[in-house]
Amino acid sequence: MIFYNPAGAPELGCDHCGCRWYDRMTNTCYECGEAVTPQMEAEFRQALADFAACQNKKGKPA
Repeated sequence: MIFYNPAGAPELGCDHCGCRWYDRMTNTCYECGEAVTPQMEAEFRQALADFAACQNKKGKPA
């Protein structure tokens, strides 16, 4: 699940519970413990790339 903060930047949210907090050591959601899947990571990377491209067009650093 991808959320967007007020500045328009993407944030990764848990597909299972909606939590936005992850344990980077275990790659799991703090709230429910579900793992971040490779598909979730790929979707988030794409959202980040899209955001950066949009910011570059506007002349703003991403």
